[in-house]
Amino acid sequence: MKFIFGHCSLIPFPGVAPISIASYRMALVELQELKKQLEKLLKKGVTVKNKYPLPRIDDLLDQLKGATTFSNIDLRSGYWQLRIAENDILKTDFRTRYGHYEFLVMPFGLTNAPAAFMALMNHTFQEYLDQFVIVFIDDNLVYSKNREEHEQHLRIVLQILKEELYAKLSKCEFWVNQVIFLGHVTSNDGVMHDPSKVKAIMEWRVPKNAAEVRSFLGLAGYYRRFVDGFSIITGPLTKLLRKG
Repeated sequence: MKFIFGHCSLIPFPGVAPISIASYRMALVELQELKKQLEKLLKKGVTVKNKYPLPRIDDLLDQLKGATTFSNIDLRSGYWQLRIAENDILKTDFRTRYGHYEFLVMPFGLTNAPAAFMALMNHTFQEYLDQFVIVFIDDNLVYSKNREEHEQHLRIVLQILKEELYAKLSKCEFWVNQVIFLGHVTSNDGVMHDPSKVKAIMEWRVPKNAAEVRSFLGLAGYYRRFVDGFSIITGPLTKLLRKG
C-alpha cells in the first residue's frame, strides 16, 4: 500500500486474490449498525459496491419479530423488468431454426442475474429495508406490528412500485395474518417451517450417490434453524461426501 498525492493505492502481492468468505448470521442490532456504517462509507466515497451479495434467509426472517400483518408482493417476470445495457445486447444473441434473436431485457439463467436484480430491489427500497420491507430478488414482504401501521407501509411500497416496477396481482397477498414467504410460514405467532416442504423431505427417496446426498442435505439444511443438533444428525451423510 502506498499514498500518492493524497490517494491510497493498494498494491497486492503477485498471485494474491481478494479474500472471499461466506456471510454469517448477524443479530438485528449488528445489522442496523452495519447498514449505518455502510451508508456512511458510501456517502464519503470510501468504498464502492462490488459483487452484490444475496441476503441470508435467517437475517431476513429475524426482521419479522413482533409483526402481525403482512402483504406479500410478487413481481411479474421480475428479471424482464430490467433492461440490458445497449452495448451488451449483442452478447445475449442466440439462434434457433426460427431465427436469430437478442434479449432487450435481462433473461433468466444469467450468472449475475439474481445479484443484479437484488441490487435493483435494494436500491429501490433502501430507505425502508429492515423497517417494514423485506426484499429477496422478486419476492417482497411488507410487515407491520398492527393494521394501522400496515396501511401506511403498504401505501408507501405500492407507490414506489407504481413508479418503478410491475407486480403480478394473482400471486400477491394483502392484509393477511399469515403468509408463506421464502419457504417459511410467517404469522403473529412467529416463523415456522412450511409443512409441504417438510413432507417433501420426509418422502425424499434414499440417496444413492454423492450428488443425491448433497441435494438432500441442501433441502434439509434450509430448515436447520428448527432442528437442534442438525450438524450432528447429518454428520454421517456429510462424511460420505468427504469420502467422495
